Amino acid sequence: MAKTYNIFISHSWDHSDDLKSLYKLLDSRNYFFYKPNEATKEEPINSENAKYIKSVLKRRIENSNIVLALAGIYTSHSDWMKWEIETAKELDIPIVGIIPRGQERISRVVFDNSIVNVRWNTESIVQAIREYAK
Repeated sequence: MAKTYNIFISHSWDHSDDLKSLYKLLDSRNYFFYKPNEATKEEPINSENAKYIKSVLKRRIENSNIVLALAGIYTSHSDWMKWEIETAKELDIPIVGIIPRGQERISRVVFDNSIVNVRWNTESIVQAIREYAK
């Protein structure tokens, strides 16, 4: 039986098209199964209380086998993404940086905290997940 990976994808809601594209990419890979754990614009955590939101996100990160961090330069300007990456690091959850299509520069926050950074390629991403996931 194939393993199902619990994946938390750290992303910016202002760039949610990157998240949707990553879902499509992962969904296109035969014999690869995953369950996304992040909050999205379509399925947000219904609260304005930052402490509560962080507690929910922390549990989701903790229950993940791996964190994929979209490594666009915008990550360096997102307090939420920085917090998610720091939390994953504290919880010893492996972080893989995903370099969005066409990006030349990547976020220093992701670069400094990831095990590996891979280009926007199905096989590279799936291989990194299989290699580094807990």
